[in-house]
Amino acid sequence: MASYAHWDDTIVALATPHGVSAIGVIRLSGKNAISIADAMFPSKDLMEQAGNTIHVGLLLDNDEVLDEVVLSLFRAPRSYTGEDVVEISCHGSPFIEERILKSCMANGARLAQPGEYTQRAYLKGKLDLTQAEAVADLIASNTKASHHQALHNIRGGFSSILKSLRDELIRFSALIELELDFSQEDVEFADRGQLRELIHTIQVRVRDLLDSFRLGNVIRNGVSVAIVGKPNAGKSTLLNSLLNENRAIVSEIPGTTRDTIEELINIDGIIFRLIDTAGIRQSEDEIEGFGIERSLEKMRSADIVLYLFDVQQETARSLDAIIAELRDTNPNCLVVGNKSDVMDVSEVSAIFAGNDVLFISAKTKHQIDVLKQRLVEKVLQGKMNMESMLVTNARHYEALRSVALTLDDVQKGMGDRIPGDLLALDIRRAMHFLGEITGEVTNEDQLDYIFSKFCIGK
Repeated sequence: MASYAHWDDTIVALATPHGVSAIGVIRLSGKNAISIADAMFPSKDLMEQAGNTIHVGLLLDNDEVLDEVVLSLFRAPRSYTGEDVVEISCHGSPFIEERILKSCMANGARLAQPGEYTQRAYLKGKLDLTQAEAVADLIASNTKASHHQALHNIRGGFSSILKSLRDELIRFSALIELELDFSQEDVEFADRGQLRELIHTIQVRVRDLLDSFRLGNVIRNGVSVAIVGKPNAGKSTLLNSLLNENRAIVSEIPGTTRDTIEELINIDGIIFRLIDTAGIRQSEDEIEGFGIERSLEKMRSADIVLYLFDVQQETARSLDAIIAELRDTNPNCLVVGNKSDVMDVSEVSAIFAGNDVLFISAKTKHQIDVLKQRLVEKVLQGKMNMESMLVTNARHYEALRSVALTLDDVQKGMGDRIPGDLLALDIRRAMHFLGEITGEVTNEDQLDYIFSKFCIGK
């Protein structure tokens, strides 16, 4: 990434995906963005045009016509980056796009680095760091839930929470430090009772945010579900029913599935990664044995284990033992009885009474919708709804953990009646960690790492 000292130059990049398309957009940003575009656009004097205007005409490279284009002109600071910006909308031919990029660079622009437009927006104060990171989350969003969270953060929802917490800490820190100027007079400007109440309130809020990371991480990255069980329990049939397509081979022969099969499904805005595993049993077949071992590995590492059993083959006593063993391996377990269509439902329920079992028929798709809802409930666990403020970023989570530990130190310090200067130091540490999240406290290497994960052109 370019050094901040050289960020007064003009950058250019293709803002739309590579490949043939109806329209391609090339973005210029920087102090010479308008003059570079003007040198290629004889139809109008762009230097004299107002910001937030659109212009149609031919784009030239010297005297050669490159394309007929639409230019969108934005003047600083009313642009995405806070700089002068020109967006060139051309026909989506890779050849035309490449010619325009080369012409822009020949006129003084350089090719943008990944995330450089958004990084400039951050440095110009158009976005804070959480909002900038939410831009990448919005581009990567693939569900309604992840889209909602990214938009919420871009609009400053998370930032406003952090700002209010930091402002309160700043106010009390200032009062405590004021006491130090009058230390010989033994006065307290900061009410210790109010400070204890404030610290407790912030601790509760920070703990809520930390607790939300599990769900936030699921919304951002998805949740893995290992479908396990004995051979011929119907695991592959269940996978096909959940996906509503014939993805896995189904056979009456035990051990047909010899390796894991993974597929994605979106249920109520959450991405589930379904893993169909080999049936777990003792086997002399070496290849099947490898598949069984992989099944056990997936079961241990999965977010949710869906144990599927054949209601005709299992007994209540054996199921009790299996469930106990499963929960030792992975406590987040969902037990599902399959092939309930061949037996009376009330009879099946009576046999397995006392266990929290959902009875389905993977073959006829009976209760499949209920199973999908159970999976969603397993993720949400009734703790919060999808409209809650969620932490989805591991960097934010680590900073909030540091805030929580520092607030514990402040609380303990007040209990031990430590001097005000030491108390102020701990409060400033908490403010520092909050500032790391929004970018009020940061360094160049950290920013370069964050923005390097963006795509070029954004």
